[in-house]
Amino acid sequence: MLKPGTPAPDFTATLDDGSTFRLADCRGQKNVVLYFYPKDFTPGCTAEACSFRDNYSAIAAHDAIIIGVSGDSADRHASFREKHALPFPLIPDPDGKLRELYDAKGWIPWMPPRVTYVIDKEGVIRAALRHDFRVTAHVPEVLEALEKFAPRTGSSAPTAFG
Repeated sequence: MLKPGTPAPDFTATLDDGSTFRLADCRGQKNVVLYFYPKDFTPGCTAEACSFRDNYSAIAAHDAIIIGVSGDSADRHASFREKHALPFPLIPDPDGKLRELYDAKGWIPWMPPRVTYVIDKEGVIRAALRHDFRVTAHVPEVLEALEKFAPRTGSSAPTAFG
């Protein structure tokens, strides 16, 4: 896992809706919650995604966006987002290059870990979280990290990327 205080590796990726996301575009604009998870439609991953969904406004109030990443295809991501009314985009990473870039490696080679990074507007990782089995533990820790460096903006509605 990458350590807090280090620059977040820049990347460009195609989102599940076909649009392009560039982390560099968030610099000076948005804090980013980038979370890696194993697979769409599994019980744990669904609970984790729904936890982020249910706390979307609280996270957005810190001028932050949420982006999920797994090895699933764009079509599978789109179905997953629609079924669970996820208000944030998902990145297909079938070749694992983004997971590798962010050093989100598991202890078991065939099971990707649950890793979440909280990245500030300057592109610095402020928190790095890993909870493989406590699937809803990420959100409280994300909010705690955001509270430390990103005061609430007073608005719970995101203005870009989501």
